[in-house]
Amino acid sequence: MSQSNRQLHLNLFIMNAGHHEAAWRHQGTEPHNITDIEYFTRLAKTAEAAKFDSLFLADGLAINNNIKHGAFIGLEPFTLLSALASVTQRIGLIGTVSTTYNEPFHVARKFASLDHISKGRAGWNIVTSGSSVEANNFSKDTHLAHSKRYERANEFLQVTTGLWNSWEDDALIIDRDSGTFADHRKVRSIDHVGDSFKVRGPLNIPRSPQGYPVLVQAGSSEDGKEFAAQYAEAIFTAQQTLQEAQRFYSDVKSRLAHYGRTADQLLILPGICPIIGHTESEAKEKEQELNELTVIDYGLTQLSHMLNVDLFTYPLDGKLPELPRLEEINGNKSRFQLVVDLAAREDLTIRQLLHRLAGGRGHRTFAGTALQIADQLEEWFVNGASDGFNVMPPYLPAGLEEFAEQVIPELQRRGLFRREYSGHTLREHFGLARPANPHSIASAPAAASQAAASL
Repeated sequence: MSQSNRQLHLNLFIMNAGHHEAAWRHQGTEPHNITDIEYFTRLAKTAEAAKFDSLFLADGLAINNNIKHGAFIGLEPFTLLSALASVTQRIGLIGTVSTTYNEPFHVARKFASLDHISKGRAGWNIVTSGSSVEANNFSKDTHLAHSKRYERANEFLQVTTGLWNSWEDDALIIDRDSGTFADHRKVRSIDHVGDSFKVRGPLNIPRSPQGYPVLVQAGSSEDGKEFAAQYAEAIFTAQQTLQEAQRFYSDVKSRLAHYGRTADQLLILPGICPIIGHTESEAKEKEQELNELTVIDYGLTQLSHMLNVDLFTYPLDGKLPELPRLEEINGNKSRFQLVVDLAAREDLTIRQLLHRLAGGRGHRTFAGTALQIADQLEEWFVNGASDGFNVMPPYLPAGLEEFAEQVIPELQRRGLFRREYSGHTLREHFGLARPANPHSIASAPAAASQAAASL
């Protein structure tokens, strides 16, 4: 697609009552419904009617000691997305699954199942997990070191893609007369033996409509960017300024050639938490109202964990204390650096930093009119900072409805976003090719030679 008719991609990031940490306290949200399938069905159908490319569910494998004040819990992604697949037709369905606390065979089978159930709309947000408390739920005393998590993730992807490719597309015969169900020559074991996994295969489900799900990644550390350049087909990233986003975009895209990939094979989608008002002052008032509902103890716990420093002993209206070096962080390194840079750039007190992070946990929050928000999205999109956006409504369902009813029509008017779906699969929405099965490619010359010999 040429630059002149290039269109942006929009993913809806669903987070329970909304992305603002105080959303569950807001009168317009439904925190009592965050385990109700009808609630998520309404959100999915609203997003599909607005022609979003996809919706996305985050996931964690533990709750921290902040549950007293926070509503960030949720249903298991495979279960919820499978249910949503039955009540939607076009919108992509992306779920988060950790490579640190799962086994490749299970993950490969579940995603292949979701892709079959949804008729080609599945996506996998690949995470290595960033919380030490998750380790304690999986018979481990400590979290794997950052670099070790990515080593495991690399091998995990080798195994899962091998399993997805263990069936050729035409392996199923289903010939009742001959009694042949499948061509066994086109169903192969993978016989993987590595540092973390030993997997024979093949997968016990045929290759899915998309070949395999769209691979999404969210890490922005050095390890994360290199992993994304090798495997990812979309990145959910957090950037605060246009210049930061442009640097990240250029950096990651430049790494693709090393792996034999081109720039159009990877979409970069920064997060945006839009607070929409009919006027700018109304939007700012909404933002202030949400910030006034924040529970200081909740924000301090989150920020202390993010920065690996106990901030409860420091004055709220003072500056951040001396922080650990980046090399000492074993959680989310890129988010640590983003917060440090944000506090320094804007000379924020701890209290001000809590409010700046309350809407998106480091993702960009912007309060303004629909036109102003559309202007912001267009500026980043046309100036080499993004291929679209990961839309993070601060409160639900109203925040999604406002974006769908006010911002999307403006983007459509500008020719920046689709009015109707042109494809049926998530790969088609994202403009990504269906991955070829290397076994089919390898067997094609042999088949051609056999055919020629028979002439």
